[in-house]
Amino acid sequence: MTRDISPDIQTVRLCLTEPHECSYLPERMSTTAFVDPALFIDVALYSRMTTLGFRRSGPYLYAPMCSACKACVPTRLPVAEFKMNRSQKRCWRDNADIAVEQCDAIDLAEHYDLYARYIESRHSDGDMYPPSVRQFEDFLGKPWECTQFLEFRVDNKLIGCAVVDLIDNALSAIYTYFDPDHSERGLGNLAVLFQIQLAKRLGLKYLYLGYWISGCNKMQYKTNYQPLELYRENNWLKAD
Repeated sequence: MTRDISPDIQTVRLCLTEPHECSYLPERMSTTAFVDPALFIDVALYSRMTTLGFRRSGPYLYAPMCSACKACVPTRLPVAEFKMNRSQKRCWRDNADIAVEQCDAIDLAEHYDLYARYIESRHSDGDMYPPSVRQFEDFLGKPWECTQFLEFRVDNKLIGCAVVDLIDNALSAIYTYFDPDHSERGLGNLAVLFQIQLAKRLGLKYLYLGYWISGCNKMQYKTNYQPLELYRENNWLKAD
């Protein structure tokens, strides 16, 4: 099934999946809209689609488009207004020994080993399990021209990575994976804090954090970054 939308730049054709089991909410069916893979997507179009609630996954731009459910809510953070709370300050301070390197290419073998351990330890109940080299390469290992990797290293050992896209006036957080042996460091939270700092340093306005679902424990961390904005009824509004 296809549908056309008009994001001001041009008419974009969307391809809709058949209804399938929802990955986040039990006993619900989900439909996903993808920007036509045959369409050339430059940074300008990617940026505009992001402001309309779309996300990137591997080579695709997508958004939930379920007929009977609006639970998946796009989120973004106005980085200039963000101030660390006490626990975030502690996370930042306690990880001062981590060296962060920003790069546009990675050692796939080194990163896949880390990614596989992360999926097996933290997401064995999800649709990304079991991990595979092909899955990793399709999802994260083929960066777009705007993609950056933030590598976290201690004593030159890779312990985490945040994948982020640099779009118009914003960063879009794509995915973060880390060594499960370092879970006590709070590397997922640290990754968001580094992306906020990077956006500020680059003079960007927003960090897009993906979808938030009320009642989904895996997504509750996003509400720790305030003032969070939610995309509802075609408008970005401050969260209550």
